[in-house]
Amino acid sequence: MKSGDLTTSNVPQELSAVSKGKAPLLPVTAAPARPGGWRKGIAIFDFIIRLCAMAAALAAAAAMGTSDQTLPFFTQFFQFQASYDDLPTFQFFVIAMGIVAGYLLLSLPFSIVTIVRPFAVGPRVLLLIFDTVALTLTTAAGAAAAAIVYLAHNGNQNTNWLAICQQFGDFCQKVSGAVVASFIAVVLFVFLVVLSAMALRRT
Repeated sequence: MKSGDLTTSNVPQELSAVSKGKAPLLPVTAAPARPGGWRKGIAIFDFIIRLCAMAAALAAAAAMGTSDQTLPFFTQFFQFQASYDDLPTFQFFVIAMGIVAGYLLLSLPFSIVTIVRPFAVGPRVLLLIFDTVALTLTTAAGAAAAAIVYLAHNGNQNTNWLAICQQFGDFCQKVSGAVVASFIAVVLFVFLVVLSAMALRRT
């Protein structure tokens, strides 16, 4: 074997490729994914839930605020009427649902900020605090109104509270629908609080 053949056989293939002007083959690695990218998906879901909760709060306030029924009798001077403003609990319900709907409308820009900047902590903490307050207000208003609606449907013999829903059917139907809408808003607020807590969790 000649000395020239021995030298050529000992040169690695990569060095031979470089000597010929060709770049050596290197393994291609994919760029690592940015950690926490799922926060943007949570922020989008948060925005959608806020719209649904606002619609539920507005529906509850509108249904309760328009609940009014008058029973017809022979003369116009002797009539029975049922309206939401006859009971302070229902008045509180309408005011609370209006406040909650207004808050949800004002919170939409902050929710959009969390979509654009998923890693921003300040807007998310602010939403979490006010969502908890709104959840408490919605639960209190819905629970108080639900107690009155239960008495309107079933009455209470011990306190001589008569069931009025057999006479005021339309009135009871509206106030019952308002209470159901308020509890839908409560469930949506629970989801909002959970989503904010998940987005704030450190990875």
